[in-house]
Amino acid sequence: FATLMLSRPIPSGKGVWKPIASQSLIGLLLGFGQYLVGGLAVIFFLIPFLHVNPLMGCLIEVGFEGGHGAAAVMGDSFSRLGFPQGLDLGLAMATIGLLTSTILGSLLVVIGRWRGWLVAESAADIKDTIHTDVSDNFLAKVRGILINLAFVGLAVLFGVVMLFGLRKLAPFFPDLLQEVLWVFPVFPLALLGSLLIRYLLEISGRSSLISEQFQLNISTLATDLLIATATASVNLPLLVKDWFPLTILALSGLIWNLIGMFVFARLSFKEEWFERSIAEFGNATGVAASGVLLLRLADPENLTSTLPIFSSARLFLQPLLSGGLITVIAPIAVVRLGLEEWTEVCGLLTILFIILSIILQVGFAKEEV
Repeated sequence: FATLMLSRPIPSGKGVWKPIASQSLIGLLLGFGQYLVGGLAVIFFLIPFLHVNPLMGCLIEVGFEGGHGAAAVMGDSFSRLGFPQGLDLGLAMATIGLLTSTILGSLLVVIGRWRGWLVAESAADIKDTIHTDVSDNFLAKVRGILINLAFVGLAVLFGVVMLFGLRKLAPFFPDLLQEVLWVFPVFPLALLGSLLIRYLLEISGRSSLISEQFQLNISTLATDLLIATATASVNLPLLVKDWFPLTILALSGLIWNLIGMFVFARLSFKEEWFERSIAEFGNATGVAASGVLLLRLADPENLTSTLPIFSSARLFLQPLLSGGLITVIAPIAVVRLGLEEWTEVCGLLTILFIILSIILQVGFAKEEV
């Protein structure tokens, strides 16, 4: 997350907020919809027939949207709330989501290319303004790697210090907010740190110090290490015991994500709908890194404006979902309010975001006319 905003210029221009707003609404309806379908599956099937813990209704969003990092962070919270197997089930759900996102997402890209849904090669007039020039000189490469690692470290340090400060102020906040702050992860704040550093580099004219390729490599290595260590720590006997409810939840989340991509996203995105939809599908099924991976498969030459739009939307969405504030609040809300009430709230919010995305698209169409 510390590399996500560092590697791309901050989008600018009068009309840039419109695609970012529509991308954010799709992300919100997919995220809250995962709580909706997860809650419905648990209420109407898993609890009556298998007597599972109501907190299993949170696993789709934690594993799919949040991934291994969010599952690991939420493990302590689940344990405190009486759901100790939540860590292992969350890691398993994250693994399922990652594999599904990679395999099914790649297949969808192939189908999209066959059906002509991808942007045509004539879109090559869209310029990529990212600085990717890396010198062949060995010392220059080493210097570039160290500089880029330092910027990533600064972004993470910003998140750590900010979270430390918020937790020091926690006693002055209401009880619920205190509980949220004590389990709130650092990576949404590292994302804010990456934006701040990118902004300072751009206004100072030093953005050429950032290499997109180095940042991509750093992000890929960090993600690989996270997935490998998290997957290796999964409790296999527990998965054998709970494979059936986990499968039901995974299928429910996958079907919802596909509906979101081919119905709601297609209605909401007028231009470059497939590229923007496949990135959102990857994020909603296997975290933001999977969304970027699928986008690179669909748009390897960076001919569309999807990547900066997608990255900018993460700046708003990550502090909420994918291990952010809502991810932390959800299990607390399930315990305090009840799974039925929390599912109703998520259902109403999902409907609201669907309506807003349609209204936004209609408004854009009228403006263009």
